[in-house]
Amino acid sequence: PSGAFESRKILEAAADLASEAITEGRDAVQGLRLSTIEENDLAVAIRTVGEELAAAGYQSSPAFEVVVQGRPRNLHPVLRDEVYRIGAEALRNAFQHARARQVDVEIGYGEKEFTVHIRDDGKGIDREVLSADGREGHFGLHGMRERAELVGGKLVVWSELESGSEVELSIPASRAYINSPQ
Repeated sequence: PSGAFESRKILEAAADLASEAITEGRDAVQGLRLSTIEENDLAVAIRTVGEELAAAGYQSSPAFEVVVQGRPRNLHPVLRDEVYRIGAEALRNAFQHARARQVDVEIGYGEKEFTVHIRDDGKGIDREVLSADGREGHFGLHGMRERAELVGGKLVVWSELESGSEVELSIPASRAYINSPQ
């Protein structure tokens, strides 16, 4: 009884980590499946994740939309898979934690850079959590930043309490596209 509170806290943290490990494993399998698609269509893959999350019945069931700007181009396969994982994690955060009414994804195939914006109108992210690179024992924000760095991109996260969040990933065109002009 004297250590019950601390034991419960440790057990809850372990359960959270196990849940995240399961999610990461599921994403890895999905990522492998995506690596084999011939169309190289990131918008379809991201839309599928959003639809699956919407069907999962989280606390809120936000409206979800994916918009493509520019002419879609083939992304390098490894880069595409990392972008997919970043997008899937941002969507998971929006659907599971934000209590949003609307979640929007914009994929931009620009001449100078490739971009992905994921926005929600939810409760926002506490500044301490944002500045600490995520909640203790969770790897979402930290993992997203690591993945962005791995592919030579930049990840920026904006958020205000009760005003939603925005995740922006940008990657130079020369790194992102197959046969990109230098």
